[in-house]
Formats: sequence, structure tokens, C-alpha cells
Amino acid sequence: MIKEVLEKTEALEEKIQALLAEEEKTEEIKVLQEEKKKLLDSCKDLEPGDRVFLARHPRRPHVEDFVSALFTDFFEQKGDHLYDEDRSIYGGIARFHGRPVTVLGHRKGRTVEENLSCNFGMTCPEGYRKAKRLMEQAEKFDRPIITFVDTPGAYPGLEAEQHGQGEAIAKNLAFMSSLHVPVIAVVTGEGSSGGALGICVANKILMLENAIYSVLSPEGFATILWKDSSRAAEAAKVMKLTAKDLKEANVADEVVPESLGGAQDDPESLYKALDQILEKTLAYYEGMSRHEIRKDRLSKFRNI
Repeated sequence: MIKEVLEKTEALEEKIQALLAEEEKTEEIKVLQEEKKKLLDSCKDLEPGDRVFLARHPRRPHVEDFVSALFTDFFEQKGDHLYDEDRSIYGGIARFHGRPVTVLGHRKGRTVEENLSCNFGMTCPEGYRKAKRLMEQAEKFDRPIITFVDTPGAYPGLEAEQHGQGEAIAKNLAFMSSLHVPVIAVVTGEGSSGGALGICVANKILMLENAIYSVLSPEGFATILWKDSSRAAEAAKVMKLTAKDLKEANVADEVVPESLGGAQDDPESLYKALDQILEKTLAYYEGMSRHEIRKDRLSKFRNI
């Protein structure tokens, strides 16, 4: 359903923008805006399959957008200092409301060229080792860590396995469990499998309203369980992978609201809401000792 609604609303928006450029026909613009609003109102109660579609929407805000909107003085850091630079992990040092933080996340890219160079957000061992390097630095200099999760899964290719994919993710899980600085993970789109968990062992897990977080993709679930990937929408219901489901299960700590029709329709309101939640969450850890911060994270995962 959501796909057809978005196609219609995008067509209406193009007409509205064309009329606005002419600076005339205000009545016609009002009619089109009302029609668009009615279509978006139908998106209030979405099925899990619809949220999967929105989580994967190509115009959804990506990690670079969040970094630009929420942080200042961002300084990108590259390479794992062992073998290579993996562009599917984007990260560095920045300031959040004047406070130094380490920020990193999965990068998918927007154009075909960027998609290929970022491996569609599927991270290789070098990317996870780069993420660990940035987090080690954050631990040394007592900087909070904020991660943005958006991946269909870790890269499953032969080369990644040869370079130690499982070992790289496992080391990240162990290291993040032992950190003495607060870690806040924000699931912005897809959060699938160990590829997501590799940067998501956090004190607090925030999820955008139309994000998903699961052990694998609905298509993979349907293929394994029913030998039929076309039943992905049915699998999405069974998997309980939406932000609402995971908040009820106490996996996600807070759901960040999105505009009707998805974050791509009004990213500015999303950035504002997320900024407030991040500021509140970081303030929660201000008075805690390093030991208490680590204990808080361990307690969260033991409770899960």
C-alpha cells in the first residue's frame, strides 16, 4: 500500500512545486496540498511490510545527513590501520552541542557509483576494525559514542570471510561490552543481523519510527522458513522487527517520531526530534562514573 501512496504523493508534490514556481494558481495549489494530506493520512496505521519499505526508501536520510544536521566540527577518520579503508563505515570526531563525541555509522550511498563504492552499506572486516579503532580512541579520551545503524547485513562475500568477518564483528561486540563511555545507537533504516549488531552494543538504542531491527531480512527469513522469499511481508509480521514491537520488548529504549509517509518527506522535523532525544540521553549519563556506565550497558543486555 505505502509504495502506491508515496508514488501518488510525490507526483502531487512535483505539481505543487511547478505551480509555486509560477507564483500563481494558489487555489489549485491548495486543492493539491489537501489531496496530498488525505493520502498521507492513510499512512497512520502501517503494516510491518510497509515499514520495511520505508526503512529502505532511497531518499531516506543517511548517516552523512544526520552528521551534517546534528553535529559541528566533524572530522572524518579513515582506514583500519591494518589493511584498507572501507567506505561503508563513515565516522570521526565531532561536537554535539559543544561537547566532543565520536560519531560513526553505516553508509549506503545514493548514486549507483556511491552504492558500489560503499558496498550498499554491507560492511567488510576492515570497516568493523575501523569502527573499533574510533571507539578505542573515544574510550581513551572519554568521549561519548553515537552510532547510526543502517545496513542489510555484513558483507557475505568470500573476500570478507578470508579477511575475518566473524572475528571482526565478534571483537566489536566484546569491546563495546567493555566500554566505560556511554554508547547511543540510532537505528535509522535497516538494522539486520550481525552487520547491525557490530556497532549497536549500546547503553541506549533509539529507533526511528519506520526503522527495522532484526536477526536477518524478511526475505531471508521467508526463504529459510518457508523456502519462498515472496512471503517477506508475512515474515515481517512474524519477526516483530518494527520500532513499536521492539520498544514493547524493551530492546529499543525510545522511538523517534517521523512525519507521515516517512522521514524523507520532512527530514528537518526528524532532526529536531532526534537532537532533543540525544541531548536528553547524553545528559542522563553526565553524572555517572565510568564503572556505572559500563554496568548500565551490561544490565540492558542481560535484561534482554
